[in-house]
Amino acid sequence: MADILITGAGSGLGRGAALGLARAGHHVVAGAEIWPQVRELRAEAERAGVRLDAIKLDVTDPADRAYARRHRVDVLVLNAGVQEAGSVVEIPMDRVRRSFEVNVFGHLHLVQDLVPPMLERGAGKVVWVSSAVGIRTRPWVGAYAATKHAIEALAWAMKGELEPRGVRVAVVNPGPYRTGYNDTGVEAMFQWWDSSTALLDRPDFDDYLEHQRDPAEMVDEMVRVIPADRHPFRTAYPEEIRGQLREFESQVWDATT
Repeated sequence: MADILITGAGSGLGRGAALGLARAGHHVVAGAEIWPQVRELRAEAERAGVRLDAIKLDVTDPADRAYARRHRVDVLVLNAGVQEAGSVVEIPMDRVRRSFEVNVFGHLHLVQDLVPPMLERGAGKVVWVSSAVGIRTRPWVGAYAATKHAIEALAWAMKGELEPRGVRVAVVNPGPYRTGYNDTGVEAMFQWWDSSTALLDRPDFDDYLEHQRDPAEMVDEMVRVIPADRHPFRTAYPEEIRGQLREFESQVWDATT
């Protein structure tokens, strides 16, 4: 059984995966951004009859990252994230910077903290939780998609750099799942968006949000893949999204201005 550290375990897919991995017998260090999430996760684990170590881990906080370094980690799961909708020409730059600080830079700090011991042992694994929009960019989520594209680039580079030394690298690309994450990403936009001054008309997100899927299937797949010794570099779910992602990449090549 593996020692697994997962970020963003305070809610959504991260929480489900942390509990599922613990239930499967792994030693899980589950990082949550704020103390109320830590306490809630501990209570939920107790109710479920599973053992895990819930810690406060805001990936942008140096003290939290230093505390995370105290743990032995066989598998590092970089799952924490923030999402905010908005057109590229209007979304406030502080929101863009915050997205990169959490989704990319905070996790890159953890990589540089926790992967060197893996290299010394000649064994370990890093799993980046990307997104379908890490490949298939959509209008009005460009800033969020940009952070996930960055993750894709880092993960692929790390695969070539680390795997010759025994440290494996993989990505997980969830589609739209009903965890509240996508709903929050849409709602957050309205903290700053003003119809009277907006450059572009607001899109209708209702259809997208209404057709999100049950996250249980994605959680089950993460619990299977994260500790596995062999599996594809990319795990995209639901299954039907894989063809859509491949088709999108071909569209980009064929598109004209």
